[in-house]
Amino acid sequence: MEFRQLKYFLAVAKEANFTRAAERMHISQPGISAQIRQLEKDLGATLIDRSGRSAALTAVGEVTLDHARSVLAAVESLRHAVDEVNGLVRGRLVVGMVTACTVTPLFDALAGFHLAHPGVEISLVEDDSSRLVEQVRAGSLDLALIGAAGQPPEDLDGWQVISERIVAAVPPGHPLAERDRITLAELSTYPIICLPRGTGIRAVLDQACAALGLDPTVALQASAPGTVLTLAERGLGVAVLSESMVASYEGLRTVALGDADIPAVLALISAPTKSPALRELLVRCRQAFTGPQPDGLVPVDGAETGQATAG
Repeated sequence: MEFRQLKYFLAVAKEANFTRAAERMHISQPGISAQIRQLEKDLGATLIDRSGRSAALTAVGEVTLDHARSVLAAVESLRHAVDEVNGLVRGRLVVGMVTACTVTPLFDALAGFHLAHPGVEISLVEDDSSRLVEQVRAGSLDLALIGAAGQPPEDLDGWQVISERIVAAVPPGHPLAERDRITLAELSTYPIICLPRGTGIRAVLDQACAALGLDPTVALQASAPGTVLTLAERGLGVAVLSESMVASYEGLRTVALGDADIPAVLALISAPTKSPALRELLVRCRQAFTGPQPDGLVPVDGAETGQATAG
């Protein structure tokens, strides 16, 4: 008895016709007939009644039908289990992250996964958040750490890691330096230095201003938050970044934006279909981000945890 014979038998039972079953299984009609006869010979019983215009199951055939389904389902389950194991032994994962930042928990998760599953190749891609989202949608990225305005994309699986407000930052002596809080309308009267479009921080600024009918002037933009802060320190404009990005920069004063209510979020996103390796990596990422992290996320250029929301 062979598994293919059971598959042919199920096809004939479903179609009640040898010719249609043969077409369904991409085999010749004589070929499928010969395989069914061999199955009947192996079992010592007639499974198909060929006396009528249709191929009807005999009483033994009816009993055999359920068993054949169970056997093939067990074989498929076995193959799936083996594939699950192989997926953690070999394969490839492509991970995306926002440009110009160091994300310690993500790196910890990648390192732990690599140690446990060295046969899985890991590639890391840097880009801005909007392009990372599209690459996850297209399937060219398995997982991405992105910045977004308000919430992660609803059509992708994801969970929020950080949520914080955007703020302004100015050097001592700036007209806003003695203010604790300003409005977006007041901010818009000054040249702004921010991250480029496609990043989470810029999306928050643009959406918040658009909701109030404001069209601020972004005089300068840079991909690295540290560069934005350095330019602002030199008096070239008002920096707009997340709270944590500005907090550790000693040369600037933080000014709250009272009506910028849309939060900048950092999120891990992935497509709904996940390989065994990706599922394992996601578990490690969740553990890394939600477990004790005394150092938090440590972006480059002196920025704090929120830098990753910029992408």
